[in-house]
Amino acid sequence: MFTGSEVEPEMEEDQCFKRNVANDVATFFTNKTTTISSQFSAPHIQELILTTSTANTPLFSFCPFSEEEVSKLLLSSHPTTCPLDPIPSHLLQAISPTLLPTLTHIINTSLLTGTFPTAFKQALNSTLDANQSGFRSGHSTETALLSVTEALRIAKADSRSSVLILLDLSAAFDTVNHQILLSTLSSLRITGIPLRWFKSYLTSRSFRVAWGGEVSKAHQLVTGVPQGSVLDPSSSPYTVYSTSLGPIIQAHGFSYHCYADDTQPYLSFQPDDPTVFLGDDPTVAEWISGCLADISAWMKEHHLQLNLAKTELLVFPATLTLQHDFTIQIGSSTITPSSSARNAGVIFDDQLTFKDHIARSCRFALHKIRKIRPFLTEQATQLLVQALVISRLDFFNALLVGLPLCTIRPLQMIQNAA
Repeated sequence: MFTGSEVEPEMEEDQCFKRNVANDVATFFTNKTTTISSQFSAPHIQELILTTSTANTPLFSFCPFSEEEVSKLLLSSHPTTCPLDPIPSHLLQAISPTLLPTLTHIINTSLLTGTFPTAFKQALNSTLDANQSGFRSGHSTETALLSVTEALRIAKADSRSSVLILLDLSAAFDTVNHQILLSTLSSLRITGIPLRWFKSYLTSRSFRVAWGGEVSKAHQLVTGVPQGSVLDPSSSPYTVYSTSLGPIIQAHGFSYHCYADDTQPYLSFQPDDPTVFLGDDPTVAEWISGCLADISAWMKEHHLQLNLAKTELLVFPATLTLQHDFTIQIGSSTITPSSSARNAGVIFDDQLTFKDHIARSCRFALHKIRKIRPFLTEQATQLLVQALVISRLDFFNALLVGLPLCTIRPLQMIQNAA
């Protein structure tokens, strides 16, 4: 039996180890964002303002909230809680009638003075665009993928080929430049106290890393915007920041869809001849190159790092026998088409059959469950099958609607086996 004096040093050593891990993770994150940001020169604010679309109605001030409006917002919010919160969200909702006068006073004082409370500027790491599915009620990664998939299927039914570009960004949310963001808000005619409030919201932010019950020391955040912040999700700072990217893509004849920082440009075309010219315009390969070059330039201007080496290009031919051999050269990077690629958790193939999606992982899970089935109760088996197999069958199953029976049959066989 151990005495208290023997156990405490071990506990202290374990806590110290966990605290060091948390500090190392926080330092790594800080160094990563600093390294990315240091690649870019000072932003040319006036040039960025001219390329940003402007709103019709300026915003000079905020309207104060009534207690009824604060109550409605509070009670309709999902009761998620961060360890930094002084009171759990569900408890705050339960006692909100008592706190409403105080909460309303704090909110209105912040909005009317343009000052964001310092106590709320620490994070713990554990839309303006109609084509943006992120941060919008009733939208998800599934609706974003459905929008893109449906456009590709319609093009194929119309005997047109398509290309889909899956852009890869490094730490997009964490490298948003505050000066550019504030200038973008100004170009959207947000001025006066509201602009001052956003500046206060972004200034003197910090974060800590929690691991194993231990918390790292505070690190300052000089770039980046909070994810899942107190701001209205429909006006997420990142969607505002990237609002001028859409016109850049559309200027090259591409359509696009976004989910948060996941942007997917796509283009459909008539494959009339082997060179695939778009009328009097350049070839499709040159069209893609021009679009990617301008996207890359926009990313650089906005201090975001686009990984061309990890950017995927999928080509969807109009017919099974048709082949398109596109090689895209952007600076020193060469992008060649992939036969399949992972897109927001779903494996896309160039025929839109989704044959590689689900089946392999489901069969593997069933094989492992079958091995241990004699040692499991019926309830435990049901839980494992539901968690590891059925959930995968349900994952993005809306994308499978309309596929031929030969494609669906293997999934039916997996469900039967489950």
